[in-house]
Amino acid sequence: MKKKIKDQHVFLTKEHIGGDSFVRISRILNEFMAGFKFLRKYENIVSFFGSSRAKRGTIYYKEAVKLASLLAKRGYTIMTGGGGGIMEAANKGAVLSLGDSLGLNVNLREDQEINKYVKSSISFRYLFIRKVMFTFASEAYIFFPGGFGTLDEFFEIITLIQTKKIKKIPVILIHAHYWRPLLSWIEKVLYKRKGMIKKADLKIFKLVDTIEEALRILG
Repeated sequence: MKKKIKDQHVFLTKEHIGGDSFVRISRILNEFMAGFKFLRKYENIVSFFGSSRAKRGTIYYKEAVKLASLLAKRGYTIMTGGGGGIMEAANKGAVLSLGDSLGLNVNLREDQEINKYVKSSISFRYLFIRKVMFTFASEAYIFFPGGFGTLDEFFEIITLIQTKKIKKIPVILIHAHYWRPLLSWIEKVLYKRKGMIKKADLKIFKLVDTIEEALRILG
């Protein structure tokens, strides 16, 4: 027979955990509170991810502008990390259609400036808190080609959906030629050869070639 353990509420003080740790925990709590307060003003948020190195005038940049603009016309709020490249393009598209354009910035050692198309923004000291804000508020996730940061966000989001920590919502990868080698490895190695994931896990995300396909998925 299992012994019942009563819940105990512990109120942490500097004496419990030390001064420096207490300050850090206070900062984390304050950032969470500020983030939730910031986001509760907005609805129908679509989050865009992609390389900050995508140059203006490239196909990736142009299509991010166009897709964000079309979504903003449909009443969606466009949210990005607030930086350059694909993030700037998505914020620009939202502004062109007079939609809400949000940026969740993060303080990095190499300063990331908020792009000029962000109309409302908040900055975070802690990267993991910014991630929570993206997963908390978004109704869909759009992934353009990107590097480590983009991949990190992608794998975190599909893991949260796989483990049912967040509800299943559209996760769309745009430009199949970029993503196909990674998805091929996921299917052939993780699923078929090693059995590390289930077949159903391959349906968590959608691969598309065009922004028109993405729009059809979002409805």
